[in-house]
Amino acid sequence: MFPSDPSKRNSFQRRICDGDLVIVYERHDNMKAIKVKVGSDFQNRYGVFKHSDWIGKPFGSKVFSNKGGFVHLLFPTPELWTLVLSHRTQILYLADISFVISYLEIVPGCVVLESGTGSGSLTTSLARAVAPSGHVYTFDFHEQRAALAREDFIMNGLESFITVSVRDIQGEGFPDEFCRVVDSVFLDLPQPWLALPSAARMLKQDGVLCSFSPCIEQVQRSCETLRHNFTDVRTFEVLLRMYEIREGRMEVGRNGVPMVLKPHKKRQHLSSEGECEDEERPTIMAKPCNEARGHTGYLTFARLACT
Repeated sequence: MFPSDPSKRNSFQRRICDGDLVIVYERHDNMKAIKVKVGSDFQNRYGVFKHSDWIGKPFGSKVFSNKGGFVHLLFPTPELWTLVLSHRTQILYLADISFVISYLEIVPGCVVLESGTGSGSLTTSLARAVAPSGHVYTFDFHEQRAALAREDFIMNGLESFITVSVRDIQGEGFPDEFCRVVDSVFLDLPQPWLALPSAARMLKQDGVLCSFSPCIEQVQRSCETLRHNFTDVRTFEVLLRMYEIREGRMEVGRNGVPMVLKPHKKRQHLSSEGECEDEERPTIMAKPCNEARGHTGYLTFARLACT
């Protein structure tokens, strides 16, 4: 995802090698992460795709199956990884992730603490944001979950930017070795207010903290605790609405209200000059997608108060 070798950091110049992780893209809602292996194949409704045919092709290539079907082979960016990873816990999606990285002011070289590794969706984006000279230290109290997340990070080539540890941050707090050396802290905990005093000791002067909570009662209690050591406390809810753009045919109904009919199919006829013309021009229609993600959680940000 972000190789340590500078020659391999640009996905547009990279070619797929044996052992690489690729995102097999069928359509925007059907993708899968596959590790390329000589002698293996990938099967779907479009046929059988041999991994050996993928090796040597640049990322983004369109490859064909034995039946003539095709898929695209994409580079495993954090954005795509969020869409294909195994959900061991509730995850943050792109709208929340981009907002978190922006408001936490994370740039290359930053040191970030995260409590609540979960499925690693946010962690992968944090790693890319701090690379190549920064580091993300992420903690989870669940040993098996932490081990699976560590395997995912290694598979994505992020092990040099992420350290995974097993620790109950709510009960024990962050390790003292990070005291006053951390630029940003992210908390995804059921009782985040218990970890706030420890987070305050870890942050550098003017450092920023974010707490993700699905319930407003968690936000209220966290904000009460934040008043002691933090300033500029703000809470946001990020909602994303996607639109579908397509061609169609529109007619006026009985009450003069435009009615959208079935997608437009072009029909052609010969003009008086013998040229082929469309019988009618389609209408470009935009409508909200039927399936839209609603509430995911509340993001509470605060800045360490100067003393």
